[in-house]
Amino acid sequence: MPNKDSTRIIYNRTPESAAMSANFKRAMAITAKLNLLTFNDADEIRALFSELIGKKVDESFLLIPPFYTAGGDEIRLGHNVFVNQNCTFYDLGGLCIGDDVMIGPNVSIITTGHPLEPSQRRKITIGKPIVIERNVWIAAGATIIGGVTIGENSVVAAGAVVTRNVPPNMLVGGNPARVIKEV
Repeated sequence: MPNKDSTRIIYNRTPESAAMSANFKRAMAITAKLNLLTFNDADEIRALFSELIGKKVDESFLLIPPFYTAGGDEIRLGHNVFVNQNCTFYDLGGLCIGDDVMIGPNVSIITTGHPLEPSQRRKITIGKPIVIERNVWIAAGATIIGGVTIGENSVVAAGAVVTRNVPPNMLVGGNPARVIKEV
C-alpha cells in the first residue's frame, strides 16, 4: 500500500524517467493483448493483469476490457474487485484498491500530474498515491485525482471529480466532489 503522504517526483531526462518510459512501453504491450479479449476470457484477463501489476490477482477479480494504464506495476488490488470497461489507471504515485471495490465504466484514476508553472510542465512528472478503501463504489465516468483516499463504504457519484479525501460511508458528487450525504 502506498504511503498516503508520499509524493514521487520524476525529472525528465534522468535514469528514473527512462525507467518510467520503459515501463510505459511494457504496459502498452500487455494492455494491447488484454484489450483484444472479451468478457468471456476472464482467466486470460486475470493472467495478463497479473503480469501487468507483477503480482497474481485474486480469482474473484473481474475486469471488462478495454483497460488503459501508464505503468501498472504500482497497482495493488484486494479481493473481489470489479473494473468495468474503458477505465484508465495512471498509477505512478501508487494505487491501492481494497476488497469488494466496484469501479464503473469510463472511470479515470490518475495519480500523476505536472507542475502548474508552464516552464516546468514538460520537465517534471509528479505522482501522488490514491487509496480506495474496502467496499467503495466508483460510478461511471468519475475521475479520482492523486493524493486522495476514498474511505470505506463510500460512493463516488457518476461524473464526479474527486480532488480531496472522502470520509468513510459518504456519497460524494460534483466537480470538485463534495459530500452529498451519509450512506
